[in-house]
Amino acid sequence: MDGDFRTHFVREPSALRQHPALVLNADYRPLSYYPLSLWPWQEAVKAAFLDRVDIIAEYDDVVRSPSMVLKIPSVVVLKDYVKPRKRVAFTRFNLFLRDQFRCQYCGSKGDLTFDHVVPRASGGITSWENVVAACSPCNLRKGSKSLRRAGMSLYRAPRQPTAGELLDVGRKFPPNHLHDSWLDFLYWDAELEA
Repeated sequence: MDGDFRTHFVREPSALRQHPALVLNADYRPLSYYPLSLWPWQEAVKAAFLDRVDIIAEYDDVVRSPSMVLKIPSVVVLKDYVKPRKRVAFTRFNLFLRDQFRCQYCGSKGDLTFDHVVPRASGGITSWENVVAACSPCNLRKGSKSLRRAGMSLYRAPRQPTAGELLDVGRKFPPNHLHDSWLDFLYWDAELEA
Protein backbone atom coordinates (compact mmCIF):
# COMPACT_ATOMS: atom_id res chain seq x y z
CA MET A 1 0.00 0.00 0.00
CA ASP A 2 2.90 2.37 0.54
CA GLY A 3 3.78 4.41 -2.50
CA ASP A 4 1.90 6.20 -5.19
CA PHE A 5 -1.76 5.10 -5.48
CA ARG A 6 -1.85 6.17 -9.14
CA THR A 7 0.57 3.47 -10.24
CA HIS A 8 0.16 0.85 -7.53
CA PHE A 9 -2.48 -1.19 -9.29
CA VAL A 10 -1.75 -4.47 -10.96
CA ARG A 11 -1.02 -4.56 -14.67
CA GLU A 12 -0.40 -8.31 -14.79
CA PRO A 13 -3.60 -10.36 -15.20
CA SER A 14 -1.91 -13.46 -13.74
CA ALA A 15 -1.75 -11.71 -10.35
CA LEU A 16 -5.51 -11.15 -10.44
CA ARG A 17 -6.76 -14.64 -11.15
CA GLN A 18 -9.03 -14.72 -8.15
CA HIS A 19 -11.04 -11.94 -6.55
CA PRO A 20 -9.45 -8.71 -7.78
CA ALA A 21 -10.80 -5.50 -6.25
CA LEU A 22 -11.71 -2.49 -8.36
CA VAL A 23 -10.03 0.59 -6.86
CA LEU A 24 -11.97 3.85 -7.02
CA ASN A 25 -10.74 7.32 -6.18
CA ALA A 26 -12.58 9.25 -3.45
CA ASP A 27 -14.87 10.66 -6.17
CA TYR A 28 -15.96 7.07 -6.99
CA ARG A 29 -14.23 7.01 -10.37
CA PRO A 30 -11.60 4.38 -11.21
CA LEU A 31 -8.03 5.60 -10.83
CA SER A 32 -7.43 4.25 -14.33
CA TYR A 33 -9.52 2.61 -17.03
CA TYR A 34 -6.72 1.13 -19.10
CA PRO A 35 -5.22 -0.67 -17.44
CA LEU A 36 -8.16 -0.91 -15.09
CA SER A 37 -7.19 0.04 -11.53
CA LEU A 38 -7.32 -3.32 -9.77
CA TRP A 39 -5.65 -4.67 -6.65
CA PRO A 40 -5.22 -8.28 -5.63
CA TRP A 41 -7.68 -9.14 -2.86
CA GLN A 42 -4.83 -9.20 -0.32
CA GLU A 43 -4.00 -5.52 -0.98
CA ALA A 44 -7.68 -4.56 -0.71
CA VAL A 45 -8.05 -6.37 2.62
CA LYS A 46 -4.85 -4.76 3.92
CA ALA A 47 -6.01 -1.29 2.85
CA ALA A 48 -9.39 -1.83 4.53
CA PHE A 49 -7.74 -3.07 7.72
CA LEU A 50 -5.48 0.03 7.73
CA ASP A 51 -8.60 2.21 7.22
CA ARG A 52 -7.33 3.65 3.93
CA VAL A 53 -10.35 2.51 1.90
CA ASP A 54 -14.04 1.85 2.33
CA ILE A 55 -15.40 -1.44 1.04
CA ILE A 56 -18.48 -0.79 -1.08
CA ALA A 57 -19.01 -4.20 -2.70
CA GLU A 58 -17.95 -7.71 -1.76
CA TYR A 59 -17.59 -11.19 -3.20
CA ASP A 60 -19.48 -14.05 -1.59
CA ASP A 61 -16.19 -15.70 -0.58
CA VAL A 62 -14.55 -14.91 2.74
CA VAL A 63 -11.08 -14.87 4.27
CA ARG A 64 -10.53 -15.95 7.84
CA SER A 65 -8.08 -15.13 10.56
CA PRO A 66 -8.06 -16.51 14.09
CA SER A 67 -10.13 -13.53 15.26
CA MET A 68 -12.27 -12.47 12.31
CA VAL A 69 -14.09 -13.44 9.13
CA LEU A 70 -14.16 -10.92 6.28
CA LYS A 71 -15.93 -11.03 2.94
CA ILE A 72 -13.42 -10.40 0.15
CA PRO A 73 -13.79 -6.84 -1.23
CA SER A 74 -14.71 -6.52 -4.90
CA VAL A 75 -14.91 -2.69 -4.98
CA VAL A 76 -13.01 -0.33 -2.69
CA VAL A 77 -12.96 3.46 -2.61
CA LEU A 78 -9.99 5.48 -1.35
CA LYS A 79 -10.70 7.66 1.65
CA ASP A 80 -8.31 10.36 0.41
CA TYR A 81 -8.67 11.82 -3.08
CA VAL A 82 -5.69 11.23 -5.36
CA LYS A 83 -5.31 14.08 -7.81
CA PRO A 84 -4.98 12.73 -11.36
CA ARG A 85 -1.81 13.50 -13.25
CA LYS A 86 -2.13 16.29 -15.76
CA ARG A 87 0.96 15.45 -17.79
CA VAL A 88 0.75 12.37 -19.96
CA ALA A 89 3.99 10.41 -20.15
CA PHE A 90 5.27 9.82 -23.67
CA THR A 91 5.44 6.02 -23.64
CA ARG A 92 4.88 3.37 -26.26
CA PHE A 93 1.76 2.17 -24.40
CA ASN A 94 0.25 5.67 -24.18
CA LEU A 95 1.06 6.27 -27.86
CA PHE A 96 -0.77 3.07 -28.83
CA LEU A 97 -3.64 4.01 -26.53
CA ARG A 98 -3.88 7.49 -28.10
CA ASP A 99 -4.06 5.85 -31.54
CA GLN A 100 -6.58 3.28 -30.22
CA PHE A 101 -4.25 0.35 -30.99
CA ARG A 102 -4.69 0.92 -34.74
CA CYS A 103 -2.19 1.60 -37.51
CA GLN A 104 -2.56 5.26 -38.41
CA TYR A 105 -1.88 4.48 -42.07
CA CYS A 106 -4.16 1.52 -42.85
CA GLY A 107 -6.29 1.14 -39.70
CA SER A 108 -5.29 -2.45 -38.95
CA LYS A 109 -4.94 -3.79 -35.41
CA GLY A 110 -2.19 -5.94 -33.97
CA ASP A 111 1.54 -6.25 -34.63
CA LEU A 112 2.04 -2.55 -33.95
CA THR A 113 5.25 -0.63 -33.90
CA PHE A 114 5.73 3.11 -34.07
CA ASP A 115 6.77 5.34 -36.95
CA HIS A 116 8.20 8.83 -37.23
CA VAL A 117 5.95 10.80 -39.62
CA VAL A 118 8.87 13.06 -40.52
CA PRO A 119 11.68 10.50 -40.58
CA ARG A 120 14.55 10.96 -38.17
CA ALA A 121 16.89 10.88 -41.17
CA SER A 122 15.13 14.07 -42.35
CA GLY A 123 15.33 15.81 -38.98
CA GLY A 124 12.14 14.42 -37.42
CA ILE A 125 12.13 14.17 -33.65
CA THR A 126 10.64 11.60 -31.31
CA SER A 127 7.63 13.45 -29.92
CA TRP A 128 3.86 13.18 -29.59
CA GLU A 129 3.48 15.38 -32.67
CA ASN A 130 5.73 13.25 -34.91
CA VAL A 131 5.23 9.61 -33.86
CA VAL A 132 2.26 7.36 -34.68
CA ALA A 133 1.30 3.73 -34.23
CA ALA A 134 1.95 1.76 -37.41
CA CYS A 135 1.68 -1.87 -38.41
CA SER A 136 4.90 -3.51 -39.57
CA PRO A 137 3.94 -3.64 -43.27
CA CYS A 138 3.08 0.09 -43.35
CA ASN A 139 6.18 0.99 -41.38
CA LEU A 140 8.37 -0.97 -43.81
CA ARG A 141 6.56 0.51 -46.83
CA LYS A 142 7.07 4.06 -45.59
CA GLY A 143 10.62 3.51 -44.40
CA SER A 144 12.53 6.79 -44.19
CA LYS A 145 10.42 8.49 -46.87
CA SER A 146 8.04 11.38 -46.44
CA LEU A 147 4.31 10.66 -46.51
CA ARG A 148 4.01 12.14 -49.99
CA ARG A 149 6.96 10.17 -51.40
CA ALA A 150 5.56 6.97 -49.89
CA GLY A 151 2.06 7.74 -51.23
CA MET A 152 0.55 7.37 -47.76
CA SER A 153 -1.69 9.45 -45.55
CA LEU A 154 -2.61 9.52 -41.88
CA TYR A 155 -6.02 8.82 -40.35
CA ARG A 156 -5.34 11.54 -37.76
CA ALA A 157 -2.55 14.02 -37.37
CA PRO A 158 -0.50 13.12 -34.29
CA ARG A 159 -0.72 15.38 -31.25
CA GLN A 160 -0.15 15.21 -27.52
CA PRO A 161 -3.26 13.88 -25.77
CA THR A 162 -4.55 15.17 -22.48
CA ALA A 163 -4.89 12.81 -19.52
CA GLY A 164 -8.68 13.04 -19.89
CA GLU A 165 -8.52 12.03 -23.54
CA LEU A 166 -6.46 8.95 -22.72
CA LEU A 167 -8.89 8.10 -19.92
CA ASP A 168 -11.80 8.29 -22.36
CA VAL A 169 -10.00 6.13 -24.93
CA GLY A 170 -9.14 3.61 -22.22
CA ARG A 171 -12.84 3.08 -21.51
CA LYS A 172 -13.21 1.57 -24.98
CA PHE A 173 -10.91 -1.31 -24.05
CA PRO A 174 -12.38 -3.12 -21.04
CA PRO A 175 -10.37 -5.98 -19.55
CA ASN A 176 -11.25 -9.58 -20.29
CA HIS A 177 -13.05 -9.96 -16.98
CA LEU A 178 -15.52 -7.48 -15.49
CA HIS A 179 -17.18 -8.54 -12.26
CA ASP A 180 -20.87 -7.61 -12.01
CA SER A 181 -20.22 -5.48 -8.92
CA TRP A 182 -17.86 -3.23 -10.93
CA LEU A 183 -20.21 -2.24 -13.75
CA ASP A 184 -22.03 0.55 -11.91
CA PHE A 185 -18.71 2.23 -11.15
CA LEU A 186 -17.04 1.96 -14.54
CA TYR A 187 -19.40 3.80 -16.84
CA TRP A 188 -21.64 5.99 -14.68
CA ASP A 189 -19.99 9.18 -15.90
CA ALA A 190 -19.98 8.22 -19.58
CA GLU A 191 -22.09 10.31 -21.93
CA LEU A 192 -25.36 8.61 -22.81
CA GLU A 193 -26.25 8.04 -26.45
CA ALA A 194 -29.57 9.39 -27.70
